[in-house]
Amino acid sequence: MRRRGPGLPDFPWDSLADHAAKARTHPGGVVDLSVGTPVDPVPAVIQAALSSVADVPGYPTTHGTPELRAAVVAAVERRYGVTGLAPEAVLPTIGSKELVAWLPTLLGVGPGDVVAVPSVAYPTYEVGALMAGATVVRLADGEPPPAGTKLVWLNSPSNPTGRVLSAEQLRAAVAAAREVGAVVASDECYLSLPWGSSPVSVLHPSVVDSFDGVLAVHSLSKSSSLAGYRAGFVAGDPELVAGLLELRKHAGMIVPRPVQEAMRAALEDDEHVAEQRARYLARREVLKPALEAAGFTVSHSEAGLYLWSTRGEDAWETISWLADRGILAAPGTFYGPEGERHVRIALTASDERVAAAVERLRA
Repeated sequence: MRRRGPGLPDFPWDSLADHAAKARTHPGGVVDLSVGTPVDPVPAVIQAALSSVADVPGYPTTHGTPELRAAVVAAVERRYGVTGLAPEAVLPTIGSKELVAWLPTLLGVGPGDVVAVPSVAYPTYEVGALMAGATVVRLADGEPPPAGTKLVWLNSPSNPTGRVLSAEQLRAAVAAAREVGAVVASDECYLSLPWGSSPVSVLHPSVVDSFDGVLAVHSLSKSSSLAGYRAGFVAGDPELVAGLLELRKHAGMIVPRPVQEAMRAALEDDEHVAEQRARYLARREVLKPALEAAGFTVSHSEAGLYLWSTRGEDAWETISWLADRGILAAPGTFYGPEGERHVRIALTASDERVAAAVERLRA
């Protein structure tokens, strides 16, 4: 008998199987714009760092090397203007998804507690809450969390919508969470990919005067093409990070030593981040107008890796329309009921495949 956790939904991507099969029958092959997985090479400086410690046989530290944590502190200040972060308040994670999924449990959230997520949101926020036995509420823009909320998820730039929250909006959200005694976790995995806006970290001094009760979650998957390395980190409130560290030590949730070294190299080098941003921008600049010319409206999408798009119909009708043209996208229903008329179209395909999609949209 196949079992899954209590109350967990089916894995959403499984429901795309039939549409994926149809898209693969296209004479020119499938253009997969559904999952935001990087396709560009891992930068040489990162590969070299990974292999440089390939012969280190001992166990890595759960807290990460001092050099890695110092690199995080320097990078978030240099890239995002975050000041006052201590190296002790940084913790590497095995990518960001596992941290998102396990954070409610690691924070002691459980039955009778509430986890608040955005109205249109990355599905793992909800899955992590359900794994902990908590209740999930979806908050409209600016809506305060209800009493009993223990964790509030923020996400700017958003996956899937690409929407960016201003410093004022983030500040108000943090204040509302603190009013009910909730921890704020801000998913900032797309912070390095601004297009028509200037995203700000929840740890920026324009948002918070202290890191109390606030965590920022980061991933190197997109900015450094490291999805295969599983490289991320969480930072912020020193006491919360210390608690997470203690539990992760017991659970063996440790980033491998070569990956820690790769992360250090990625965080110390800004050139490859700019180069990767330029690749995504070039793809965006041809794909977005092609979608609009084909009758799509692109909503938000001012940052991040996706074009949040609608043809004014049910999302699954649009998924079928695209699959007929050999293009695979993600239905907005994956991200909550309010996404039912949108699809998420990723920029994470090669230049050749994006060009093929543009040609098919024009046909």
